[in-house]
Amino acid sequence: MAAPYRRPQRNPVSRTTSYEQPGVCRRRAVSRLLKVHDRRGEGAVDPVTKSFGEFPAWWEANKARFGNKKIAMFCTGGIRCEKSTNFLIGEGVEDVFHLKGGILKYLEEVPAEESRWEGECFVFDGRVSVGHGLEEGTYDLCHACRRPISDEDKTQPAYEEGVCCPRCVDEYDEDDRVRFRERQKQIKLAKARGKIHIGTP
Repeated sequence: MAAPYRRPQRNPVSRTTSYEQPGVCRRRAVSRLLKVHDRRGEGAVDPVTKSFGEFPAWWEANKARFGNKKIAMFCTGGIRCEKSTNFLIGEGVEDVFHLKGGILKYLEEVPAEESRWEGECFVFDGRVSVGHGLEEGTYDLCHACRRPISDEDKTQPAYEEGVCCPRCVDEYDEDDRVRFRERQKQIKLAKARGKIHIGTP
């Protein structure tokens, strides 16, 4: 029987990698595209991990793919890259850097006409997504699963406001939907009274 994987304890600032400033990283900072299915552009590799705790195991299974290649990492705000690049340095990777300030800083500082970014970036606040200049994007939030949804998603039969979207329609049962519909009802009643319901996302 194999021993269980133990997550390494690392200080994210004990050993840090090189930073790339947004303004000089236009060609190497390949950007995440926010679409119905999360995609990566320009040859970027998505580890498809839900948390940093899953990254070490993913690296162990995939590190042979990278050999002696330079590794550039990017994330929304730069925090996760501090941890992941530190981990890679600890694993003996020498040529690794990440985008200082993350994708958000890139969108803030690099003019749209000079940018290699396409689409919108998901953010963890009421804006849901942002584009160049950090202007609020076009996406909304499914209040059931908390995933971003587009105007096109809202036209699908699987969409019900506050209850489900095309990506989570099969993830909840009818008891869940009854609760979600009641919450949505109370949110609308509160809005009509000019108040904010406590359950408003």
